[in-house]
Amino acid sequence: MNYLQKRYLLLALDPVHIGTGGYRLGRVDLSIAREPGTNLPKIPGTSLAGAVRSYAAMRYGKPDCAGQGQASETRQEHCGKPSCPICYTFGYAKDAGGGFAGTVSLSDAHLLLFPVYSMAGPVWVSTQERLNEAGFAVSGQLPTAEKNTTTLTNWNKPSLNLGWLLLEVAGGAIITPPTSSPFNEEQLKLWQSISERIVLTSEKLFSQIVNSNLEVRTSVSINPHTGAAEEHALFTYEAIPRAAWLCFDTVEDDYRRNGNASRPFPTTKQFQGETLNATWTRPLDVVEAGLDLIQYLGVGGMGTRGFGRVQVAGSWQIAGGAA
Repeated sequence: MNYLQKRYLLLALDPVHIGTGGYRLGRVDLSIAREPGTNLPKIPGTSLAGAVRSYAAMRYGKPDCAGQGQASETRQEHCGKPSCPICYTFGYAKDAGGGFAGTVSLSDAHLLLFPVYSMAGPVWVSTQERLNEAGFAVSGQLPTAEKNTTTLTNWNKPSLNLGWLLLEVAGGAIITPPTSSPFNEEQLKLWQSISERIVLTSEKLFSQIVNSNLEVRTSVSINPHTGAAEEHALFTYEAIPRAAWLCFDTVEDDYRRNGNASRPFPTTKQFQGETLNATWTRPLDVVEAGLDLIQYLGVGGMGTRGFGRVQVAGSWQIAGGAA
């Protein structure tokens, strides 16, 4: 079996702004990418894949293989070598000789746990359906859409506010992570710090709560000649707030591998990048090398304004596997 599907949890260390391009009519000028059916913010898989490829190329010392492969005076085309971790994992296109599709695909990162202020302090809002879909088990007293109720462990008052919205408390839910041990020691501490502060609502309310509590900032354009604010150049933009948890899948489809034969790339690090202290024996190793740098260099826009850093907060295999 040559495919492997792995699920990753992401924790936003900063607000995350993945813009839709240009100005939009609405409550903010620069809106963020959303799912069409639910109107919930997301991090598109294309944004994740672009950042991961660039950071992996940086770590392996292969900057020419980070972009689209178009040659210029300062950059060569993709090398296209089967021993190149970047070209083999993410694919490449060349002006001559064609190219190859990549051996990994990254899905959109969807919201799993969304931070909101309340009378009980900060809580993380989710739904039973979203947690179940991500692989978490949910039991106990659960909210119902008919009564617009919510749950919070160890909260003994009859009602709880989620931002501006006041809901009746139905009880407390028990949320159990996947049995495949998704957390290492550091990640387990992150999970335990919020595990008893998770609030469940119905899917009917979740989108309303999220879109009412997104981070919105106001900025002004600066005149480069005077260094002062431009007149009539005030604009607003929104972002997924810090401390939000998201979930996405990566599928490794190593279609170039022939049965149990060894892969065409070496199992030891042989490039002029940083010392990774690990061998790379499959494309997912290269993806994870790039994911390691997202917590420092970020994804999306507004990076110079302190936006974009996300951290891998857990991962586990959910399907497939290869020898």
